[in-house]
Amino acid sequence: MAENNTILEKLDGLVARFEEVSTLITDPAVIADQKRYVKLTKEYKELGDLMEARKEYIQVLNGIEEAKEIIANEDDAEMRDMAREELDTCQSRLPELEEQIKLLLVPADPQDSRNAILEIRGGTGGDEAAIFAGDLFRMYSKYCDIKGWKIEVSSANEGAAGGFKEIICSVTGEGVYGILKYESGVHRVQRVPATETQGRVHTSAASVAVLPEAEEFDVVINEGEIKWDTFRSGGAGGQNVNKVESGVRLRYNWKNPLTGTVEEILIECTETRDQPKNKERALSRLRTFIYDKEHQKYIDDIASKRKTMVSTGDRSAKIRTYNYPQGRITDHRINYTIYNLAAFMDGEIQDCIDHLIVAENAERLKESEL
Repeated sequence: MAENNTILEKLDGLVARFEEVSTLITDPAVIADQKRYVKLTKEYKELGDLMEARKEYIQVLNGIEEAKEIIANEDDAEMRDMAREELDTCQSRLPELEEQIKLLLVPADPQDSRNAILEIRGGTGGDEAAIFAGDLFRMYSKYCDIKGWKIEVSSANEGAAGGFKEIICSVTGEGVYGILKYESGVHRVQRVPATETQGRVHTSAASVAVLPEAEEFDVVINEGEIKWDTFRSGGAGGQNVNKVESGVRLRYNWKNPLTGTVEEILIECTETRDQPKNKERALSRLRTFIYDKEHQKYIDDIASKRKTMVSTGDRSAKIRTYNYPQGRITDHRINYTIYNLAAFMDGEIQDCIDHLIVAENAERLKESEL
């Protein structure tokens, strides 16, 4: 077992902490402190996964030793054959298990398990950029359907020729931010726009920002200082929408901890006919906005430390090109190219995300020197 001791030592070192956390999460004083309790239950789950892996790892190592002993000392041919089979099984499982444990030992981004706010904005390219932003929104909507995630639009500004100049939505489900964060950046499209008469290929772009959704106790907001207005939502939806003041607007003065200046934040929410629901959503967006600003420094710190370009949180980096004449998608961060653009735009983006996750995990393992 000697050569595997480093992994085993690391795992053994976590046993005491696992036991400590197991006791803490049953303590009434801890349960009463909501913030601490949520943090500890998350740690309990992560350590629990490591304890399961440790159990299997020890079984595999012992299986290898016992099988070798039987092969060396047993006279019965049948017993030796069974031991050889067992040895093969254990030896092929060992490297897989070690990779799995190494990844579990690298601390995950604490944001990964959160829901996300997805913002898509048409960039350079006028009407065509807005149409492309609409195509991206459709792609993510279909992907969320495949994953069983729920997507709710909180504000949308439609383009003159279709699509969206800007659309903001929340995505809720299992581990949403940890998967969608790879989509942050500039997406570039090359195609003949519907608005083009000469048949020339144009290049335009849309930017995607994925932010971890703030939880209520992450951000301190003095709700008494929020100024609320209500107004009538315009647009289709029958008579009710135009008569009832269901749209809400909030104004909030927030002191930016990085600059020390006070900024007025203005948020409008009109997507439901129910004013209290719109208020709730506007508050949720305010929380996420402030959380994102306060965490931008944290993201910048990570980006400066991290050598990987896979998920730096840099929203100005060009990450992917969608080439329609050739039916080609290229992700520039990992030199990933495929020729199934139609399926990709129908939400089949998992393979690309899997490649990005593998590339980032490789970088994280290198950094942690495991």
